[in-house]
Amino acid sequence: MRKDIHPKEYRKVVFKDLSNDYTFITKSTVNTRDTITMEDGIEYPLVKLEISHTSHPFFTGKIKLIDTAGRVDKFKSRYQTRYANMPAVTPESEE
Repeated sequence: MRKDIHPKEYRKVVFKDLSNDYTFITKSTVNTRDTITMEDGIEYPLVKLEISHTSHPFFTGKIKLIDTAGRVDKFKSRYQTRYANMPAVTPESEE
């Protein structure tokens, strides 16, 4: 094995799941500008996560559904007045 390929600057870092505010402390070399003060009164570097094991559907068994039908309905309602005034296109009128 090659020597000196692993980082040596491990420090305690807080990872925070933004979807449910779950935090955990672990050692890491990740660089971050954000910090957080934990219950022990010590300030740690903070890494914000979109998803963790406490919010991932595989671990929770719950599926979060994205409302795609709502998006389509919003689009149709937004442009309904524009397309309502247009003449209908028939195969005879295309030629």
